[in-house]
Amino acid sequence: MSSLVESIKSGRHAVAKGIAKENRLLAALLDHDFNASLVNLPLSSYDIVVELSTQTLPEFIRIQVKTVNPSGSISFTGGGRGGVDRQYKSNVKTYIQNTKTSDIVVGVKTEETKHENSCDFYFVPTILIERINQKSLSTNKIRQAKNHWSILKRCKDAEFVQQNFREFF
Repeated sequence: MSSLVESIKSGRHAVAKGIAKENRLLAALLDHDFNASLVNLPLSSYDIVVELSTQTLPEFIRIQVKTVNPSGSISFTGGGRGGVDRQYKSNVKTYIQNTKTSDIVVGVKTEETKHENSCDFYFVPTILIERINQKSLSTNKIRQAKNHWSILKRCKDAEFVQQNFREFF
């Protein structure tokens, strides 16, 4: 099999896995009573939007979904081409997620065994990402973010983020 064909198959598989991770997070958000939807904007810097009910105007949270890689890290980069379009050259520049591009990055880690599939979510506010100024972070360094749904609700609250991620401030 040619390397081009292998690359296309690999790219398609990566796209399918990414879509699956987005949908797993969306299902979990809905199960946790969040008003959430996938974003159908191909040039958007985020994948899911959540509407929080407030006493005045609704507040929206922009979520960028990332797959936790096999080594246990979450990438915070965006703007690059992925999947089947990896070789596509555009004017889009890669960037590190920040408060202008999204409000939170959620790393999705799935484990598949013979008898079941499990899924964990790592909630990383972009306030923290701006603070550490790194392209990725090991989930071992942010164990407190694992399945911690209140981080999602308060990801724009700088004081809350600082209290929950003290070791980075």
